[in-house]
Amino acid sequence: MTREEFLELIAEVTQHQCELDDVEVKSAQKGTPQWLYEAISAFANRTGGGVLLFGLDEDRNFDLCGVGDAHKLQEDISSLANSEMEPPLRPEFTVQQIEGKTIVAVEVEELPADKRPCFYKPAGLQKGSYIRVANTNRVMTDYEIFGYVCGRAQPTFDEEIVRGATVEDLNRTKLDEYIVNLKRSRPQASYLNRPFEQILIRLGIAQKDGDVLRPTLAGLLVFGEYPQQFEPQLVITYLQYFGTTETEKGPRGARFLDNQKFEGTVGEMVEAAVNHILAHIRKSSLIEGLYRRDIPEYPEEAIREAIANAVAHRDYSNFVRGSYVQVRLFADRLEVQNPGGLYGSVTEETLEFENSTRNRALMRLLEDVHIVENRGSGIASMIEAMRKANLEPPRFGDKRTSFLVTFRSHTLMGPQAIEWLNQFAVMPLSDDQRVAMVYLKHNSRMTNSDYQRLNHVDSVTANRQLRNMVQLNLIEQHSTRRWAHYTLKEVLTTEVPTVPRAMTEEEKVLEYIRKYKSITNAQCREMLGNDDLQKASRILKRMHKNGKLKQGGERRWAKYTLP
Repeated sequence: MTREEFLELIAEVTQHQCELDDVEVKSAQKGTPQWLYEAISAFANRTGGGVLLFGLDEDRNFDLCGVGDAHKLQEDISSLANSEMEPPLRPEFTVQQIEGKTIVAVEVEELPADKRPCFYKPAGLQKGSYIRVANTNRVMTDYEIFGYVCGRAQPTFDEEIVRGATVEDLNRTKLDEYIVNLKRSRPQASYLNRPFEQILIRLGIAQKDGDVLRPTLAGLLVFGEYPQQFEPQLVITYLQYFGTTETEKGPRGARFLDNQKFEGTVGEMVEAAVNHILAHIRKSSLIEGLYRRDIPEYPEEAIREAIANAVAHRDYSNFVRGSYVQVRLFADRLEVQNPGGLYGSVTEETLEFENSTRNRALMRLLEDVHIVENRGSGIASMIEAMRKANLEPPRFGDKRTSFLVTFRSHTLMGPQAIEWLNQFAVMPLSDDQRVAMVYLKHNSRMTNSDYQRLNHVDSVTANRQLRNMVQLNLIEQHSTRRWAHYTLKEVLTTEVPTVPRAMTEEEKVLEYIRKYKSITNAQCREMLGNDDLQKASRILKRMHKNGKLKQGGERRWAKYTLP
């Protein structure tokens, strides 16, 4: 940690006058504090890790007080982390002299998912495993510990047989059609020519229980006649609330407007839930010639992906098999929540790029019947569908015991947003940065990952453009490195610096062509200072479609000139 980062961290704590979700403060003026294992365990189990900051007095408005013995403090923490934590940890120490006082920062890196939970050995796994909740540490529940331990190997709960059920409880017509389609798509699969019962076993649809063939949970959920006969809670519930909170009441005193439960196979539940939601959300109308097209408040593709993913990726262990997938429609948002947090090495930040399948047997069957793609593309599809609808990207919340997807209904670039943006018309902002400004107007904070999802750019580009907005005094950066996030300046008025209006990307393209007669995708990227191949392609194709450019050649040989 650099001195600048060190000072920024102290400034943020003193500004907020409280500990943060990734920073715990101790004075250590009279020696090494007790119970440090709680914070060390919690930070090691937290995505992003955290920092123990010693030398600030929480009881005196977080004033600098300095540590009593920095050398012994480091020795004690190193010994604790290495000898009494499981697995052993190697925290990073930074010592700085500030205003004549010794301040110590201890960075605890997050553990890989397959090494969690980190626990205090003298207390044992059940009582010595901690998790960070806001700015406090609490002992993990049995289910939270189970979720980590279970994640060290491939879960097989969806492959377990369903007691009491037999293959007679599966829909034979659907099974026969499924096998015929598999034979057509996999002509070399010899196992598909075996007897019917053996095919079911090979496909993970059924397993032998002594002499009886019983469906697996995956087989029952995809091909069952009525899966809820055996697993009544494996359903999708739907609640439509009157307002923006669960407690807000309507004119007649009712808290919600609709309450539904969807049963059946996964395919039947997903289809029924999606159709019901589409029938109850607001719609706008677009006149196209002689026809009218209704545009739903939330894109159908995003809704379908969220619900299908929730059913496919939920935890089917006995801990939460009695819980159900919940869909909640509020006046300003749509929420889809499933039991069980993210599985494997996937985090909220890497959802679009990493794929880790908790229920591999179920996912394979759902892929075969075209309910999911099983390629890790569901999250990217949701984000792209919301972007095309001019809505902000979905928010993802991993609570370890559940996973929540939230869609916000406000349009990013509506008339009110544009009117608000007009006060910054003289500022040299790109289109991506303007969208980010509107996002921050509606949200309390933004991270680098949020900016990437919002504008479909890489981390380096997001960081550069966010830093530029900080330099323009439009947003503030809080914390540094992996803890960095951004907020709007508390006071944004029309009294902004007068600078020449920045040229739009299209104006830059036109100016380049006037000077050099033509432009290619590579030249466009170089000219805009952006390595995003797809973004340059979108700009050029849009200008060609609008008649501003003439295209010659195709693909990598494409060259654009003035018409």
